Amino acid sequence: MLEGKKILLGVTAGIAAYKCGELVRAMVKQGADVKVVMTPLARQFVTPLTLATLSRHPILVDFFNPENGEWNSHVSLGMWADAYLIAPATANSLAKMANGVADNLLLTTYLSARCPVFVAPAMDLDMYAHPSTRRNLLQLQQDGVRMIDPDSGFLASGLEGKGRMAQPEAIVEVLDRYFESTSDLSGKTVMITAGPTYEKIDPVRFIGNYSSGKMGFALAEECAVRGAKVLLVAGPVALTTTHPHIERVDVESAAQMYEAAVKASAKADMEILCAAVADYAPAECAQQKIKREKTGAMSIQLEPTRDIAAELGRRKRPGQLLVGFALETNDEMENAKGKCQRKNLDFIVLNSLNDPHAGFRFDTNKITILDKDGAVQPFELKSKKEVARDIVNHAVEALNKM
Repeated sequence: MLEGKKILLGVTAGIAAYKCGELVRAMVKQGADVKVVMTPLARQFVTPLTLATLSRHPILVDFFNPENGEWNSHVSLGMWADAYLIAPATANSLAKMANGVADNLLLTTYLSARCPVFVAPAMDLDMYAHPSTRRNLLQLQQDGVRMIDPDSGFLASGLEGKGRMAQPEAIVEVLDRYFESTSDLSGKTVMITAGPTYEKIDPVRFIGNYSSGKMGFALAEECAVRGAKVLLVAGPVALTTTHPHIERVDVESAAQMYEAAVKASAKADMEILCAAVADYAPAECAQQKIKREKTGAMSIQLEPTRDIAAELGRRKRPGQLLVGFALETNDEMENAKGKCQRKNLDFIVLNSLNDPHAGFRFDTNKITILDKDGAVQPFELKSKKEVARDIVNHAVEALNKM
């Protein structure tokens, strides 16, 4: 899968840099065009000549090359690559990446990269387990960086534990799987609903919920990266999309989302209903701002909104995949299973407000996927970008079985 791909390899100053020669050779052997950028201290662990010979490109270390007068543009490098792999990634470089520090060519290129970024951490076991390193790794995952977990074994310090950089063949396999996945939704159209809905009480007040839309937007980006045309029906959120394959329709109310989702459904091969749609809306919307009464209570009559999931389940065509979400506070599994059956979903994504750092407004989420046939697959707490990847992986497998 690396044939013809442009891979930028960032090498930081760790003892595992000695593996980079084998890593470059493996990628070039698959047909990749590999350029290498190193931190200045990395040259003490592996010689630029070795990597230049294997990659067939000059090694980039400084912003300016006094020998030929050329400027090494981090912007151009970031735009050139199909993937940016930083291996080994030391604790120091990871900390700088997580906090936006750009004091060398490798790091400024990271901030300029438009392509997917992969990191293969390598450090001693206590450094890898340190709370600051764990925070930095989580922040990078939330930023969309893909982690290649280190191995366990004997370390350069003489200790034994987790912290060894993954073997070159394992790293190449991760890249292979990524590029394979970027085409697994090619030719497919995916409709996704995201965010909350606002149900107007009067011109200045509404009934709504705490949904930020982050999960739905992460799903839209993941599907687009994997080759799909995405129809994103978004409630009122302060988010933007970046991928050109995402067509966004902005709505406000449950009624508007219903109309947009039903219309988009006719074109969709896959539908992911991630929005937190209001179940009830005021029967009437006051034309003027409702004034506070001096005495007495005020009541608002609510009417049920139209059920988007139930309607799309009723309309579902053979070969069309329908995915729902269930955010629960109690009896989570039973409620999710019931919803999956009632709405004719192929699978449902359950998350619980009882799980710390999951649900509305967080950058992380913890989910369980329940299939219509009863299969249950739990996942650990992850960034919403990683959760989106897990959900889409499951959806692609289900779609391929239809």
